Formats: sequence, structure tokens, C-alpha cells
Amino acid sequence: MAKKVKKGNEKKGAKVFKTKCSQCHTVEAGGAHKQGPNLHGFWGRQSGQADGYSYSSANKKSGIEWGDQTLFDYLENPKKYIKGTKMVFAGIKKPQERKDLIAYLKSSTDA
Repeated sequence: MAKKVKKGNEKKGAKVFKTKCSQCHTVEAGGAHKQGPNLHGFWGRQSGQADGYSYSSANKKSGIEWGDQTLFDYLENPKKYIKGTKMVFAGIKKPQERKDLIAYLKSSTDA
């Protein structure tokens, strides 16, 4: 039987973001794009839509709307989820770590 994944922990998610995401992303309103786009306001938005960031055509054409489930699946293996993405991140294999990160992103990006 599969282990039930608990609800995400925002504090733990902040640590995950700091160690695995902050090299390439910012979350604050008006934050700069780095190698990856600023994530403020991305929740509920279609992928490839942050103003001023140059997305891969695969990302722009994916039609994905960012929410709990799409992000949970994407974060496991971004290159598999959006074939042709320029995101060079291997993914987060642990389901609880993804849930924690999602909880943090929801609150910190003004979801």
C-alpha cells in the first residue's frame, strides 16, 4: 500500500525552495528573473506567461495551468512533464518534499 503523503509544510517548503530553487527563481512581487522566471503570481496562470522572460516554445505551448496537481507532477521530473523545457532541474523525487515546496510557493507567490 502506498504511503499517504501529508499536507505540505510551508516552513519546510521554504527550506526546499532555498536549497533547490532560489539559484534560478525569485518569488517576491517585482522580483527579477534569473535563469528561471520570477514565480510571483504564477498560481492559476498558464505556463510560459511571465512578462519579460524568454520561455522555451515547449513551455509556452504546453497549455498547463499551474495548480497543486500540475505542479506536483511537474516538480517530480520537469523535462519529462514538459518535453523541450529549458529548465535544467532534475526534479524532486520525494512526494512530501514536493508538497512542502508547493505549500511554500502558494503562500509566497501570493496564490
